[in-house]
Amino acid sequence: MTPVIYKPSSTDVVLLSFIYQKTYLSLHTSSLCSIAVGVGFYGNSETNDGVYQLTYSLYNANHTLGGVDSLVTGTMGSMKSGLHQHLARLDEIFATRGDYVQTLQFMQQMTDNVIKQLLGLPDWEEAKVDLSSIADQTARVEYYRWLTYLLILILDLIICLLACLGLAKQSRWLLTTMMVFGVLTLVLSWTSLGADLATAVGTSDFCVSPDKFLLSQTKGVIGTDIVHYYLYCNQTLSNPFQQPLTIFQRSLTTMQIQIHGLLQFAVPLFPTAERDLLGIQHVLNSSEASLHQLTALLDCRGLNKDYLDAMVGVCYDGVEGVLYLCLFSSLASCAFTVMLCAIPRAWRQIASRERDYDDIDEEDPFNPRARRIMAQNPNITNMHSFCSYSSSMGSQTSIHPPAPTVSNAPMSENMNQAALFGGNPRYENVPLIGRGSPPPSYSPSMRATYLSMTEEQIRHFGNDFQA
Repeated sequence: MTPVIYKPSSTDVVLLSFIYQKTYLSLHTSSLCSIAVGVGFYGNSETNDGVYQLTYSLYNANHTLGGVDSLVTGTMGSMKSGLHQHLARLDEIFATRGDYVQTLQFMQQMTDNVIKQLLGLPDWEEAKVDLSSIADQTARVEYYRWLTYLLILILDLIICLLACLGLAKQSRWLLTTMMVFGVLTLVLSWTSLGADLATAVGTSDFCVSPDKFLLSQTKGVIGTDIVHYYLYCNQTLSNPFQQPLTIFQRSLTTMQIQIHGLLQFAVPLFPTAERDLLGIQHVLNSSEASLHQLTALLDCRGLNKDYLDAMVGVCYDGVEGVLYLCLFSSLASCAFTVMLCAIPRAWRQIASRERDYDDIDEEDPFNPRARRIMAQNPNITNMHSFCSYSSSMGSQTSIHPPAPTVSNAPMSENMNQAALFGGNPRYENVPLIGRGSPPPSYSPSMRATYLSMTEEQIRHFGNDFQA
Protein backbone atom coordinates (compact mmCIF):
# COMPACT_ATOMS: atom_id res chain seq x y z
CA MET A 1 0.00 0.00 0.00
CA THR A 2 1.16 3.52 -0.76
CA PRO A 3 1.75 5.55 2.47
CA VAL A 4 -0.26 8.73 2.94
CA ILE A 5 1.61 11.82 4.10
CA TYR A 6 -0.25 13.86 6.69
CA LYS A 7 -0.32 17.58 6.00
CA PRO A 8 -1.25 19.79 8.99
CA SER A 9 -4.16 22.12 8.49
CA SER A 10 -4.09 25.88 9.02
CA THR A 11 -5.80 25.42 12.38
CA ASP A 12 -3.04 23.09 13.55
CA VAL A 13 -0.38 25.54 12.39
CA VAL A 14 -2.02 28.41 14.24
CA LEU A 15 -2.42 26.25 17.34
CA LEU A 16 1.20 25.15 17.32
CA SER A 17 2.35 28.73 16.74
CA PHE A 18 0.21 29.94 19.63
CA ILE A 19 1.54 27.25 21.95
CA TYR A 20 5.13 28.12 21.02
CA GLN A 21 4.56 31.85 21.48
CA LYS A 22 2.74 31.27 24.76
CA THR A 23 5.55 29.09 26.11
CA TYR A 24 8.23 31.51 24.92
CA LEU A 25 6.43 34.52 26.37
CA SER A 26 5.65 32.85 29.69
CA LEU A 27 9.24 31.69 30.10
CA HIS A 28 10.82 35.04 29.35
CA THR A 29 8.26 37.08 31.28
CA SER A 30 8.59 34.90 34.37
CA SER A 31 12.39 34.96 34.08
CA LEU A 32 12.49 38.76 33.77
CA CYS A 33 10.04 39.17 36.63
CA SER A 34 11.99 36.75 38.84
CA ILE A 35 15.24 38.61 38.13
CA ALA A 36 13.55 41.93 38.91
CA VAL A 37 12.14 40.63 42.20
CA GLY A 38 15.52 39.16 43.18
CA VAL A 39 17.26 42.46 42.45
CA GLY A 40 14.55 44.27 44.40
CA PHE A 41 14.99 42.08 47.47
CA TYR A 42 18.74 42.65 47.41
CA GLY A 43 18.37 46.42 46.95
CA ASN A 44 15.77 46.65 49.70
CA SER A 45 18.03 44.75 52.09
CA GLU A 46 21.07 46.87 51.23
CA THR A 47 19.15 50.11 51.68
CA ASN A 48 17.83 48.91 55.02
CA ASP A 49 21.33 47.97 56.15
CA GLY A 50 22.66 51.40 55.19
CA VAL A 51 19.89 53.27 56.96
CA TYR A 52 20.26 51.04 60.02
CA GLN A 53 23.98 51.82 60.13
CA LEU A 54 23.16 55.54 59.88
CA THR A 55 20.63 55.46 62.72
CA TYR A 56 22.95 53.30 64.85
CA SER A 57 25.75 55.84 64.43
CA LEU A 58 23.39 58.70 65.22
CA TYR A 59 22.25 57.00 68.40
CA ASN A 60 25.87 56.34 69.41
CA ALA A 61 26.81 59.96 68.80
CA ASN A 62 23.72 61.05 70.69
CA HIS A 63 24.73 58.80 73.60
CA THR A 64 28.25 60.30 73.60
CA LEU A 65 27.02 63.89 73.56
CA GLY A 66 24.45 63.07 76.22
CA GLY A 67 27.18 61.57 78.40
CA VAL A 68 29.31 64.69 78.01
CA ASP A 69 26.39 66.93 78.93
CA SER A 70 25.48 64.75 81.91
CA LEU A 71 29.05 64.77 83.26
CA VAL A 72 29.44 68.53 82.89
CA THR A 73 26.08 69.22 84.52
CA GLY A 74 26.72 66.79 87.39
CA THR A 75 30.20 68.15 88.13
CA MET A 76 29.04 71.74 88.08
CA GLY A 77 26.12 70.93 90.35
CA SER A 78 28.23 69.08 92.93
CA MET A 79 30.78 71.89 93.06
CA LYS A 80 28.25 74.69 93.28
CA SER A 81 26.11 73.12 95.97
CA GLY A 82 28.11 70.53 97.91
CA LEU A 83 31.56 72.10 97.80
CA HIS A 84 30.30 75.62 98.60
CA GLN A 85 28.31 74.36 101.60
CA HIS A 86 31.31 72.55 103.05
CA LEU A 87 33.52 75.58 102.51
CA ALA A 88 30.99 77.87 104.20
CA ARG A 89 30.84 75.70 107.35
CA LEU A 90 34.63 75.36 107.46
CA ASP A 91 34.94 79.13 107.22
CA GLU A 92 32.93 79.41 110.44
CA ILE A 93 34.95 76.70 112.15
CA PHE A 94 38.32 78.20 111.13
CA ALA A 95 37.29 81.80 111.90
CA THR A 96 39.98 82.14 114.56
CA ARG A 97 42.76 80.91 112.25
CA GLY A 98 43.56 83.35 109.47
CA ASP A 99 45.87 81.00 107.59
CA TYR A 100 43.19 78.30 107.41
CA VAL A 101 40.63 80.87 106.30
CA GLN A 102 43.02 82.01 103.57
CA THR A 103 43.37 78.40 102.40
CA LEU A 104 39.59 78.09 102.22
CA GLN A 105 39.36 81.26 100.13
CA PHE A 106 41.98 79.90 97.75
CA MET A 107 39.97 76.69 97.37
CA GLN A 108 36.87 78.77 96.65
CA GLN A 109 38.72 80.51 93.82
CA MET A 110 39.79 77.15 92.43
CA THR A 111 36.19 75.96 92.52
CA ASP A 112 34.98 79.04 90.66
CA ASN A 113 37.72 78.52 88.10
CA VAL A 114 36.66 74.91 87.52
CA ILE A 115 33.05 75.98 87.07
CA LYS A 116 34.17 78.66 84.61
CA GLN A 117 36.08 76.12 82.55
CA LEU A 118 33.11 73.79 82.50
CA LEU A 119 30.87 76.61 81.35
CA GLY A 120 33.33 77.25 78.51
CA LEU A 121 32.59 73.84 77.05
CA PRO A 122 30.01 73.88 74.21
CA ASP A 123 26.40 73.26 75.11
CA TRP A 124 25.63 69.83 73.65
CA GLU A 125 22.00 69.78 74.68
CA GLU A 126 20.67 71.29 71.45
CA ALA A 127 22.87 69.09 69.28
CA LYS A 128 21.86 66.04 71.28
CA VAL A 129 18.15 66.74 70.75
CA ASP A 130 18.63 67.23 67.00
CA LEU A 131 20.52 63.95 66.56
CA SER A 132 17.95 62.03 68.56
CA SER A 133 15.01 63.42 66.60
CA ILE A 134 16.75 62.82 63.27
CA ALA A 135 17.51 59.22 64.22
CA ASP A 136 13.92 58.58 65.33
CA GLN A 137 12.38 60.08 62.19
CA THR A 138 14.83 58.26 59.93
CA ALA A 139 14.15 54.90 61.60
CA ARG A 140 10.38 55.43 61.33
CA VAL A 141 10.48 56.42 57.65
CA GLU A 142 12.82 53.54 56.83
CA TYR A 143 10.52 51.00 58.48
CA TYR A 144 7.55 52.07 56.37
CA ARG A 145 9.71 52.25 53.23
CA TRP A 146 11.08 48.75 53.79
CA LEU A 147 7.60 47.35 54.45
CA THR A 148 6.14 49.06 51.37
CA TYR A 149 8.83 47.69 49.08
CA LEU A 150 8.44 44.24 50.59
CA LEU A 151 4.72 44.26 49.78
CA ILE A 152 5.42 45.57 46.26
CA LEU A 153 7.94 42.80 45.65
CA ILE A 154 5.53 40.12 46.86
CA LEU A 155 2.72 41.64 44.76
CA ASP A 156 4.89 41.70 41.64
CA LEU A 157 5.90 38.10 42.12
CA ILE A 158 2.30 36.93 42.63
CA ILE A 159 1.03 38.87 39.59
CA CYS A 160 3.79 37.46 37.38
CA LEU A 161 3.12 33.90 38.47
CA LEU A 162 -0.64 34.23 38.05
CA ALA A 163 -0.24 35.89 34.65
CA CYS A 164 1.99 33.05 33.47
CA LEU A 165 -0.55 30.59 34.87
CA GLY A 166 -3.30 32.39 32.97
CA LEU A 167 -1.31 32.14 29.74
CA ALA A 168 -0.65 28.46 30.34
CA LYS A 169 -4.26 27.67 31.32
CA GLN A 170 -5.68 30.06 28.70
CA SER A 171 -8.00 31.46 31.35
CA ARG A 172 -9.73 34.63 30.26
CA TRP A 173 -10.90 35.79 33.68
CA LEU A 174 -7.44 35.22 35.16
CA LEU A 175 -5.79 37.16 32.34
CA THR A 176 -8.30 40.00 32.76
CA THR A 177 -7.69 40.20 36.51
CA MET A 178 -3.94 40.11 36.10
CA MET A 179 -4.15 42.78 33.40
CA VAL A 180 -5.92 45.14 35.79
CA PHE A 181 -3.43 44.44 38.58
CA GLY A 182 -0.59 44.67 36.06
CA VAL A 183 -1.61 48.22 35.16
CA LEU A 184 -1.66 49.21 38.84
CA THR A 185 1.71 47.55 39.44
CA LEU A 186 3.14 49.27 36.36
CA VAL A 187 2.08 52.64 37.79
CA LEU A 188 3.63 51.71 41.13
CA SER A 189 6.85 50.65 39.41
CA TRP A 190 7.21 53.93 37.55
CA THR A 191 6.37 55.90 40.69
CA SER A 192 8.93 54.02 42.76
CA LEU A 193 11.48 54.48 39.98
CA GLY A 194 11.01 58.25 40.10
CA ALA A 195 11.23 58.32 43.90
CA ASP A 196 14.34 56.11 43.90
CA LEU A 197 16.07 58.22 41.27
CA ALA A 198 15.33 61.41 43.21
CA THR A 199 16.62 59.82 46.41
CA ALA A 200 19.75 58.52 44.69
CA VAL A 201 20.54 61.92 43.14
CA GLY A 202 19.98 63.79 46.40
CA THR A 203 22.01 61.34 48.44
CA SER A 204 24.82 61.38 45.89
CA ASP A 205 24.96 65.16 46.02
CA PHE A 206 25.23 64.98 49.80
CA CYS A 207 27.94 62.32 49.65
CA VAL A 208 30.09 64.43 47.32
CA SER A 209 30.87 66.85 50.17
CA PRO A 210 29.19 65.91 53.46
CA ASP A 211 31.63 68.02 55.50
CA LYS A 212 30.39 71.28 54.03
CA PHE A 213 26.81 70.30 54.69
CA LEU A 214 27.52 69.54 58.34
CA LEU A 215 29.50 72.77 58.77
CA SER A 216 26.58 74.77 57.41
CA GLN A 217 24.07 72.94 59.61
CA THR A 218 26.07 73.40 62.83
CA LYS A 219 26.98 77.00 62.18
CA GLY A 220 25.97 79.13 65.17
CA VAL A 221 25.44 76.07 67.38
CA ILE A 222 28.95 74.61 67.68
CA GLY A 223 32.27 76.28 66.91
CA THR A 224 33.88 75.62 63.55
CA ASP A 225 37.13 74.44 65.15
CA ILE A 226 35.23 71.84 67.16
CA VAL A 227 33.38 70.56 64.05
CA HIS A 228 36.68 70.32 62.14
CA TYR A 229 38.25 68.46 65.05
CA TYR A 230 35.59 65.77 65.01
CA LEU A 231 35.17 65.52 61.21
CA TYR A 232 38.84 65.02 60.40
CA CYS A 233 40.41 63.87 63.69
CA ASN A 234 44.07 63.98 62.68
CA GLN A 235 47.14 64.78 64.66
CA THR A 236 47.67 68.14 62.98
CA LEU A 237 44.52 69.50 64.62
CA SER A 238 44.76 70.49 68.28
CA ASN A 239 42.13 69.42 70.75
CA PRO A 240 39.93 72.50 71.42
CA PHE A 241 39.11 71.11 74.88
CA GLN A 242 42.70 70.55 75.93
CA GLN A 243 43.12 73.87 77.74
CA PRO A 244 39.93 73.81 79.86
CA LEU A 245 40.48 70.14 80.73
CA THR A 246 44.06 70.86 81.77
CA ILE A 247 42.98 73.76 83.99
CA PHE A 248 40.28 71.55 85.47
CA GLN A 249 42.84 68.85 86.27
CA ARG A 250 45.32 71.27 87.86
CA SER A 251 42.63 72.95 89.96
CA LEU A 252 41.46 69.59 91.32
CA THR A 253 45.01 68.54 92.11
CA THR A 254 45.69 71.82 93.96
CA MET A 255 42.50 71.53 96.02
CA GLN A 256 43.26 67.93 96.93
CA ILE A 257 46.70 69.01 98.22
CA GLN A 258 45.12 71.73 100.31
CA ILE A 259 42.50 69.36 101.77
CA HIS A 260 45.17 66.79 102.59
CA GLY A 261 47.16 69.48 104.53
CA LEU A 262 44.08 70.60 106.46
CA LEU A 263 43.26 67.01 107.39
CA GLN A 264 46.80 66.58 108.68
CA PHE A 265 47.19 69.83 110.62
CA ALA A 266 43.74 71.37 111.27
CA VAL A 267 41.78 68.33 112.42
CA PRO A 268 43.81 67.86 115.64
CA LEU A 269 42.96 71.48 116.52
CA PHE A 270 39.38 71.48 115.17
CA PRO A 271 37.92 67.97 115.35
CA THR A 272 34.49 69.18 114.12
CA ALA A 273 36.04 70.20 110.79
CA GLU A 274 36.91 66.61 109.87
CA ARG A 275 33.46 65.80 108.54
CA ASP A 276 33.36 68.76 106.13
CA LEU A 277 36.95 68.18 105.02
CA LEU A 278 36.14 64.53 104.20
CA GLY A 279 33.01 65.70 102.35
CA ILE A 280 35.12 68.08 100.22
CA GLN A 281 37.62 65.30 99.55
CA HIS A 282 34.79 63.03 98.35
CA VAL A 283 33.49 65.73 95.98
CA LEU A 284 36.98 66.27 94.57
CA ASN A 285 37.49 62.52 94.02
CA SER A 286 34.17 62.18 92.19
CA SER A 287 34.97 65.28 90.12
CA GLU A 288 38.31 63.77 89.13
CA ALA A 289 36.60 60.56 88.02
CA SER A 290 34.16 62.66 85.98
CA LEU A 291 37.12 64.50 84.47
CA HIS A 292 38.64 61.25 83.19
CA GLN A 293 35.34 60.15 81.67
CA LEU A 294 34.82 63.57 80.14
CA THR A 295 38.29 63.49 78.59
CA ALA A 296 37.57 60.11 77.00
CA LEU A 297 34.17 61.18 75.65
CA LEU A 298 35.48 64.45 74.21
CA ASP A 299 38.21 62.64 72.30
CA CYS A 300 37.65 62.85 68.55
CA ARG A 301 38.11 59.16 67.83
CA GLY A 302 34.72 58.08 69.16
CA LEU A 303 32.57 60.66 67.36
CA ASN A 304 34.69 60.49 64.23
CA LYS A 305 34.13 56.72 64.05
CA ASP A 306 30.37 57.27 64.35
CA TYR A 307 30.57 59.88 61.61
CA LEU A 308 32.49 57.61 59.24
CA ASP A 309 30.15 54.68 59.93
CA ALA A 310 27.16 56.87 59.17
CA MET A 311 28.70 58.08 55.91
CA VAL A 312 29.57 54.52 54.86
CA GLY A 313 26.00 53.45 55.58
CA VAL A 314 24.50 56.31 53.59
CA CYS A 315 26.96 56.76 50.74
CA TYR A 316 27.84 53.13 50.08
CA ASP A 317 25.21 50.69 51.29
CA GLY A 318 22.34 53.17 51.06
CA VAL A 319 23.14 54.52 47.59
CA GLU A 320 23.94 51.03 46.31
CA GLY A 321 20.62 49.73 47.61
CA VAL A 322 18.70 52.64 46.07
CA LEU A 323 20.39 52.03 42.70
CA TYR A 324 19.42 48.36 42.85
CA LEU A 325 15.87 49.43 43.63
CA CYS A 326 15.98 51.66 40.55
CA LEU A 327 17.09 48.64 38.52
CA PHE A 328 14.28 46.59 40.03
CA SER A 329 11.71 49.24 39.11
CA SER A 330 13.06 49.38 35.54
CA LEU A 331 13.01 45.60 35.09
CA ALA A 332 9.56 45.31 36.67
CA SER A 333 8.26 48.06 34.38
CA CYS A 334 9.64 46.26 31.33
CA ALA A 335 8.23 42.92 32.46
CA PHE A 336 4.75 44.31 33.09
CA THR A 337 4.82 46.31 29.86
CA VAL A 338 5.59 43.14 27.90
CA MET A 339 2.91 41.31 29.83
CA LEU A 340 0.28 43.98 29.16
CA CYS A 341 1.17 43.95 25.48
CA ALA A 342 1.06 40.16 25.29
CA ILE A 343 -2.19 39.53 27.15
CA PRO A 344 -4.44 41.11 24.44
CA ARG A 345 -2.60 39.11 21.78
CA ALA A 346 -3.08 35.94 23.79
CA TRP A 347 -6.76 36.88 24.17
CA ARG A 348 -7.14 37.15 20.38
CA GLN A 349 -5.31 33.85 19.87
CA ILE A 350 -7.59 32.11 22.34
CA ALA A 351 -10.68 33.58 20.66
CA SER A 352 -9.39 32.60 17.20
CA ARG A 353 -8.69 29.09 18.39
CA GLU A 354 -12.20 28.75 19.78
CA ARG A 355 -13.67 29.99 16.47
CA ASP A 356 -11.58 27.46 14.57
CA TYR A 357 -12.85 24.71 16.81
CA ASP A 358 -16.42 25.89 16.28
CA ASP A 359 -15.96 25.57 12.50
CA ILE A 360 -15.04 21.87 12.76
CA ASP A 361 -17.81 19.36 12.09
CA GLU A 362 -18.75 17.83 15.39
CA GLU A 363 -19.95 14.66 13.60
CA ASP A 364 -16.43 14.04 12.30
CA PRO A 365 -15.26 10.83 14.05
CA PHE A 366 -11.67 12.06 14.02
CA ASN A 367 -12.55 15.31 15.79
CA PRO A 368 -11.37 15.19 19.43
CA ARG A 369 -14.45 17.09 20.51
CA ALA A 370 -16.70 14.48 18.91
CA ARG A 371 -14.80 11.74 20.69
CA ARG A 372 -15.36 13.51 23.99
CA ILE A 373 -19.07 13.83 23.21
CA MET A 374 -19.28 10.13 22.43
CA ALA A 375 -17.48 9.30 25.65
CA GLN A 376 -19.86 11.47 27.65
CA ASN A 377 -23.00 10.28 25.76
CA PRO A 378 -22.59 6.63 24.87
CA ASN A 379 -26.29 6.39 23.88
CA ILE A 380 -25.63 8.35 20.69
CA THR A 381 -25.43 5.69 17.92
CA ASN A 382 -26.55 7.52 14.79
CA MET A 383 -23.01 8.69 13.90
CA HIS A 384 -22.35 8.90 10.18
CA SER A 385 -18.88 7.52 10.10
CA PHE A 386 -17.04 4.61 8.73
CA CYS A 387 -15.83 3.58 12.18
CA SER A 388 -19.34 3.27 13.56
CA TYR A 389 -20.42 1.39 10.51
CA SER A 390 -17.53 -1.03 10.68
CA SER A 391 -18.25 -1.68 14.35
CA SER A 392 -21.87 -2.46 13.42
CA MET A 393 -20.71 -4.62 10.62
CA GLY A 394 -18.49 -6.51 12.98
CA SER A 395 -21.50 -7.60 14.99
CA GLN A 396 -23.47 -8.46 11.90
CA THR A 397 -20.76 -10.42 10.18
CA SER A 398 -20.49 -12.63 13.21
CA ILE A 399 -24.01 -13.87 12.25
CA HIS A 400 -23.79 -13.66 8.46
CA PRO A 401 -20.19 -14.06 7.34
CA PRO A 402 -19.90 -12.43 3.92
CA ALA A 403 -18.08 -13.88 0.97
CA PRO A 404 -14.80 -12.18 0.02
CA THR A 405 -15.99 -10.88 -3.35
CA VAL A 406 -15.16 -7.63 -5.04
CA SER A 407 -18.11 -5.41 -5.76
CA ASN A 408 -18.54 -4.38 -9.41
CA ALA A 409 -21.48 -2.14 -8.63
CA PRO A 410 -22.31 0.63 -11.05
CA MET A 411 -21.73 4.33 -10.35
CA SER A 412 -25.08 4.85 -8.63
CA GLU A 413 -24.33 2.06 -6.18
CA ASN A 414 -20.98 3.63 -5.36
CA MET A 415 -22.78 6.88 -4.72
CA ASN A 416 -25.24 5.11 -2.44
CA GLN A 417 -22.32 3.56 -0.62
CA ALA A 418 -20.78 6.99 -0.21
CA ALA A 419 -24.06 8.25 1.21
CA LEU A 420 -24.10 5.26 3.54
CA PHE A 421 -20.65 6.12 4.92
CA GLY A 422 -21.66 9.71 5.68
CA GLY A 423 -19.98 11.31 2.66
CA ASN A 424 -21.40 13.54 -0.04
CA PRO A 425 -22.42 11.62 -3.18
CA ARG A 426 -21.29 14.29 -5.58
CA TYR A 427 -17.71 13.92 -4.31
CA GLU A 428 -17.65 10.11 -4.39
CA ASN A 429 -17.64 9.32 -8.09
CA VAL A 430 -14.91 6.70 -8.04
CA PRO A 431 -15.08 3.32 -6.25
CA LEU A 432 -12.83 2.94 -3.27
CA ILE A 433 -10.98 0.04 -4.94
CA GLY A 434 -9.76 2.27 -7.70
CA ARG A 435 -8.46 4.93 -5.35
CA GLY A 436 -5.45 3.11 -3.99
CA SER A 437 -4.87 2.51 -0.32
CA PRO A 438 -7.36 3.85 2.25
CA PRO A 439 -6.40 6.56 4.79
CA PRO A 440 -4.00 5.43 7.50
CA SER A 441 -6.72 5.50 10.14
CA TYR A 442 -8.68 2.71 8.36
CA SER A 443 -7.53 -0.70 9.52
CA PRO A 444 -7.23 -3.68 7.10
CA SER A 445 -10.17 -5.43 8.78
CA MET A 446 -12.35 -2.38 8.15
CA ARG A 447 -11.31 -2.36 4.49
CA ALA A 448 -12.00 -6.07 4.16
CA THR A 449 -15.43 -5.57 5.73
CA TYR A 450 -16.21 -2.84 3.27
CA LEU A 451 -15.09 -4.91 0.27
CA SER A 452 -17.18 -7.84 1.42
CA MET A 453 -20.42 -5.89 1.42
CA THR A 454 -23.10 -6.75 -1.09
CA GLU A 455 -25.89 -4.69 -2.38
CA GLU A 456 -28.40 -6.63 -0.29
CA GLN A 457 -26.45 -5.91 2.88
CA ILE A 458 -26.35 -2.26 1.97
CA ARG A 459 -30.14 -2.23 1.57
CA HIS A 460 -30.51 -4.21 4.78
CA PHE A 461 -28.39 -1.80 6.90
CA GLY A 462 -29.14 1.34 4.99
CA ASN A 463 -32.07 2.28 7.22
CA ASP A 464 -29.81 2.21 10.30
CA PHE A 465 -27.18 4.53 8.73
CA GLN A 466 -29.00 7.09 6.75
CA ALA A 467 -27.07 10.23 5.93
